[in-house]
Amino acid sequence: MISPPAVPVTLAEIARLAGVGRAAVSNWRRRHDTFPPRIGGTDTSPHFSLTEIEKWLRENRKLGKATSREWLWPQFEALGDRDETGLAIAAAGRLLAGVENDRGPDEAGSSPVRAAVELGRREGSSDILTFLLRRWLDRHVRQITTTPEPLADLMADLALLVREAATDKHCEEPVTVLDPACGAGSLLAAAAAAVPAALLGCDRDPVLTALTDVRLALLPPSGAPAPVVAPGDSLRADPLIGTQADMVLCNPPSNERDWGYEDLATDARWAHGMPPRTEPELAWVQHCLARLRPGGSAVLLLPPAVAARKAGRRIRSSLLRTGALRAVVALPPGSAAPHSLSLHLWVLRRPTPGQILPGPGELVLADAAARFPRSAARETGPDWGEMRAFIRSAIIGAASRGTEAEERGGSSAAGAGVTPWSAVVPLIDLLDDEVDLTPGRHIASVPGHAGTRLADSWNKVGELLGGLRTESARLAALDLANGTADQPSATVGELVRAGALTLRSGRHPAEVDSREPRREEIPLLMLSDLLLDGSPGGWAYPDDAVVVESGEVVVVGVSREFSAWVHDGPPMAVGPQIHALRVDPDVLDPWFLAGSLKAPANARHAGTHASSSSRIDVRRLQVCRLALPEQQRYSDAFRHLAAFERLAERLAIVAKELGRDLGDELAAGRLVRGK
Repeated sequence: MISPPAVPVTLAEIARLAGVGRAAVSNWRRRHDTFPPRIGGTDTSPHFSLTEIEKWLRENRKLGKATSREWLWPQFEALGDRDETGLAIAAAGRLLAGVENDRGPDEAGSSPVRAAVELGRREGSSDILTFLLRRWLDRHVRQITTTPEPLADLMADLALLVREAATDKHCEEPVTVLDPACGAGSLLAAAAAAVPAALLGCDRDPVLTALTDVRLALLPPSGAPAPVVAPGDSLRADPLIGTQADMVLCNPPSNERDWGYEDLATDARWAHGMPPRTEPELAWVQHCLARLRPGGSAVLLLPPAVAARKAGRRIRSSLLRTGALRAVVALPPGSAAPHSLSLHLWVLRRPTPGQILPGPGELVLADAAARFPRSAARETGPDWGEMRAFIRSAIIGAASRGTEAEERGGSSAAGAGVTPWSAVVPLIDLLDDEVDLTPGRHIASVPGHAGTRLADSWNKVGELLGGLRTESARLAALDLANGTADQPSATVGELVRAGALTLRSGRHPAEVDSREPRREEIPLLMLSDLLLDGSPGGWAYPDDAVVVESGEVVVVGVSREFSAWVHDGPPMAVGPQIHALRVDPDVLDPWFLAGSLKAPANARHAGTHASSSSRIDVRRLQVCRLALPEQQRYSDAFRHLAAFERLAERLAIVAKELGRDLGDELAAGRLVRGK
């Protein structure tokens, strides 16, 4: 009998299975001659046999408390390519859901599928399918675009909010929700969590539709009809043609030239004009509108260029004139892939007699990208709770003014603001030669908005100045012995040789990508990130990267960005020309070390001009030889100096924002006479 091929696992996966850090696994590999040999991969990312690893862990009593599902995933991943693994997960999901399948009992023949079914019956069918689906999507994130769960929840919430405002009633009976490019079903699952819904989905990738089908089948019962998910290209040959929905949610494919332009020239869906070849997103917008019942609502996630490209201005104009487009929301970068863009949400409604949202001849614009700037979002991710409340307030505020305007028999106040970052803008201000619907372009010019922003900026200036006064008083009180000889020093290289610290230099990991992390990945800081906002801009496998832990010192070895600081966050990988120093706490204080290394004179002494880019030889950087208690006195001073610098940097950013807003107000002639 031929033995089945070995199931490969990485060092990171072994660490999860054993319930330890990956450094412990690397130590086991070095120290134990009995550790299983590598069966594949590379020197930096080796692969091992799952069976051999399990046997070794058991024999050496190192088998951790990892969940059974951690042992399950490598078996699925070893099945083959993306499609084969995805279809196996779908097969397991169908069996777990009790859905009759068209492959008969043999579908459960593969070992991973049988194992998943057995585990699902013990731990919960939905939990196991969700785990497998997430791992599969993480593994193929470059090929598959998904809508992050918080964003999917927001889109479902907005569609429901607009529909209820239009119909003046809360949704109690099941509504029909359609996603014509459903992918892995994130938007449909979010809709099912928000309201009892009959779910309809379609996608041209049959593997994704199979996974979405079982994902929806395992949702808790809601009393709504069973979900219907069909494979097919919605634009070219819609398998759900003839159906109409109360709500449509869609994150459509973007920037596709071959979307059916030649074949669909006379299609009845183009009520607002034939989409140009370069505007596939506007084809999706009209497709979604055509699938709505009168009074139904739609929310689409679109690239920001759709709001401004010259080729689409006639369709945008028609969407505005007919009242189909109700709101445009600019999201902060990082909300969804591609993470470098400020994506837009377009909120649409198919016109119907009744209440109007907002007042006649107006459009809601909300600039969440300005409200939640990138520098804050990149460190902790967008604050979805605050962002959701902000966007809801803009929509609800517009709805209330629209209702009041109808009762008066006219439109609401032109340009009435909702917050400093949103506005209800009259169509007359939008229907120009460009029909540019980018929120930031129009909100900044709405009278009254800058006043609120200026007040907020002045408050921040006051807070920052207060902090600077406190820190400057502490630093000014330091008693410096000017004129005395310098203390004896040691270089970083000498400290490394003495065992007082370890030095590791960053490198290019196997994969670098600016996107959402997989579960086993950690943030990656590259030199290019320091030239932007200083936040990690990518992700890397821990096994393939130099990882900085909390409490370690980070040093940038390039003159133009030279710096040193104590890392105080979660583990982070570092790229080339960035170094990680781990101190012996019985010998060195990390804050003392970082402050000493950061001194400009130190960098000049250790600089090298061996190339066109001046670099810092970290091993030549010097540190005063002081006893640990004396180091801690200096450490306290270095902490206050770092706080002073952070406050000054933040003040510079706020001052720039304040200057921009104040300059706009003065240039517009809004200075009150006599003041």
